[in-house]
Amino acid sequence: MRTEGDVPRCGFIVSRRLGTAVTRNRVRRRLREIVRALLPRVESGWDLALVARGAAAGATYDELRSAVEDVFGKAGVLAE
Repeated sequence: MRTEGDVPRCGFIVSRRLGTAVTRNRVRRRLREIVRALLPRVESGWDLALVARGAAAGATYDELRSAVEDVFGKAGVLAE
């Protein structure tokens, strides 16, 4: 969602259906690190929400990073 803010913000939704607390926290930590690395490339004024789906529980870090970059690119939030 486009906002009037100066800084892009990101929230994470990781449902209990994804697995145990250990699995959910691992996915959340990986997503946070991926977004932290991509945030300088995100245009200002965006509020983003990432919803982790079932496949995220078994995905590697590189697979998650690739998926997030792909989604951000399709959404048009990356300034390049």
